[in-house]
Amino acid sequence: MSRPDLSFLLRAEQGAPAPAAAPSSQDERRGIERASGAVAALIAELRASQAELEAQNKVLRYSQAAAESASERFETLFSSVPLSLMVLDEHDIVVQANSMAHRSFQPSEADRPLTSLMPFVSAGDAPRVRAAFDAARREGTAEATEVVFHIGREGRITGDLHIARIEEPQQDAQPPLVQFLCAVIDQGPLLAERQALQRSAQALQERNAQLHASELRLEAVINSALDAIICVDQHQRITVFNPMAAMLFQCSTRDALGSPLVRFLPTAGQVLAFAQLTTQAGLGEMTALTAGGKELAVEVSVSFERHAEGETTTVFARDLTGRKRAEARRTELEAQLRESHKMQAVGTMAGGIAHDFNNILHAILGNVELAKAGYAADSAGMESLLEIEKAGRRARDLVRQILTFSRNEPPRRAAVSLADVARDTNRLLRVTMPPEIELSMHLPPDLPPVLADATQVEQALLNLCTNAIHAIGPRRGHIHLEAAPLQPDPRLRERLGLAEGGYVAVTVRDDGPGMDAATLSRIFEPFFTTKPVGQGTGLGLAVVHGVMRTHGGGIDVHSSPGHGSRFTLYFPVAQGPVAAAPAQAAAPVPPASPHTPPGAGDRQRHVMYVDDDEALVFLVQRLLRRRGYAVSGFTDPHEATQALQSDPARYDLLVTDYNMPGYSGIDLVRAALAIRADLPVALASGYVTAEIEQAALAEGARALIHKPNDVQELCATVDRLVHGH
Repeated sequence: MSRPDLSFLLRAEQGAPAPAAAPSSQDERRGIERASGAVAALIAELRASQAELEAQNKVLRYSQAAAESASERFETLFSSVPLSLMVLDEHDIVVQANSMAHRSFQPSEADRPLTSLMPFVSAGDAPRVRAAFDAARREGTAEATEVVFHIGREGRITGDLHIARIEEPQQDAQPPLVQFLCAVIDQGPLLAERQALQRSAQALQERNAQLHASELRLEAVINSALDAIICVDQHQRITVFNPMAAMLFQCSTRDALGSPLVRFLPTAGQVLAFAQLTTQAGLGEMTALTAGGKELAVEVSVSFERHAEGETTTVFARDLTGRKRAEARRTELEAQLRESHKMQAVGTMAGGIAHDFNNILHAILGNVELAKAGYAADSAGMESLLEIEKAGRRARDLVRQILTFSRNEPPRRAAVSLADVARDTNRLLRVTMPPEIELSMHLPPDLPPVLADATQVEQALLNLCTNAIHAIGPRRGHIHLEAAPLQPDPRLRERLGLAEGGYVAVTVRDDGPGMDAATLSRIFEPFFTTKPVGQGTGLGLAVVHGVMRTHGGGIDVHSSPGHGSRFTLYFPVAQGPVAAAPAQAAAPVPPASPHTPPGAGDRQRHVMYVDDDEALVFLVQRLLRRRGYAVSGFTDPHEATQALQSDPARYDLLVTDYNMPGYSGIDLVRAALAIRADLPVALASGYVTAEIEQAALAEGARALIHKPNDVQELCATVDRLVHGH
């Protein structure tokens, strides 16, 4: 606006006609000056008003331009903002909507036009939306979250509806027009992301639960492991100490946690430094210490785990005490098994040798008996024959000891009082025991009876005491015999091969020189002896071993050089009354009587003798022919069978050896009785077992003859069988 021109007022004052008479007085001049000043002030005020009006006009023009620019920016923002914006009146009529709203609510021309908002709102969310509009009307703003808008037939939008009340002024003092600016924020991606996050959170929870379950399982595995498990940190301080470790090292977990590893594995620290080059390593056997300082043999392996917090080392320690004990036990059992096999082989060999010895001794004793008939009782030849006979009988007793050792059949056992047997042994020993040696016995009065053969028990005790006497020698010594009932523990039963049940332990202890390990390993071998030549046969302890084996018992030996020896025999206790065993298979031999040759009316009796030893056959033929018998001797059982088959009535008695190559005496007995059922048959053997006896009697043998035997015994048995006594 241009400033107003007021100069005309000044010109009017200057061009006015002068008054008729100029005021001459001072007062008039002053009045004129005041009038001029008032005009000037008025002009200045008008100019100031003009300047103000121009400034206001300038501000108005700026405001108008700013309003126009803001309107343009609003329109631009309204149309280009990436939200669905629309302006609704109070009747739900869409007054204005941006392009995003049209694209969202009417994606195609076939869809419902965006003229109203409520038709798009789902029936379930409509009450919430109406309540939001009412709240916006009252309070200015409102919102409804997760509202479902149906688009077309199958489309839908899930979004948050934000509402703001706006008022448009009206002319003529009309109340402002109320409208609503609505913004729809599509929550579909957010909901998808939220659902994904929820699924992730759920998966994380499941994973955490699995991890927790895994930790519990790992803890259960560690706590139930049979090995000691110890975890240590990078400073080798214990962080995990499972119950097996607490048991192995005899230290509670609370006390062990935080302790250095070297407290229990003194040498582990140095070894771990080298083992860290790999993730796991076996350190082998090490010496560990319990909390009390006791040493243990353990097998150690380690595993290393590296993580952000540092390094964890897991130490696995396995107790080797049981394994070493088992290995020692296995070594002991293997030695026992080898010893058993050796003794079995030796026993088999001894039985075979004894069979041949029996035949030789039988021939020697028989020929001595025949030779004695040709010498006077006081002649030098008779003296020599008697010495030969004496030596032969000693050899026979020795063979019987060998057979006792090698015999595997069970003895004829009955309920036997060990106290009575021990007292009988004591009486026998007192006669020959040197006066320098003292024998003491301790036998409880309530000692239970044992299931045994009294003769064999006495022989075993006699051999042990005699062996102790020889061990002590000429110096003073003491032998102590005691007995006590007991129940062997499982380890003793396993070591000695004892069955479960009650036993009576008979111990013979001496204070002799003792034995070293090498001697102990061979004491039960037949013919092994430490005595000088001529002072022992080496069969005493072998016989004891055989007696205990056939009785189902065991023998235990403890000895060391300078500390004497202790032999303990374990006899099974008799359970209830035990029937007496049957007598020996061979019939008792009646007292020998002079032989009466058959009378003239009697025919000569014919005896068939079968043995694979030719010398024995020749001897028996001579013996029986002297007594008036006809004798046919055979060394081949097949030839004997053929001879019997060719003339069965010729023979009155068959005497056959049991053990012959390829054809046993039982087979010959069976064949002979098949040829002639009433023929008397006798079986001769130096190795008569219960099985042989039962088989022979079952096949029809009438007598069993033990070799070597006396001539009178053999002849008496033949007389009895031939004459049917």
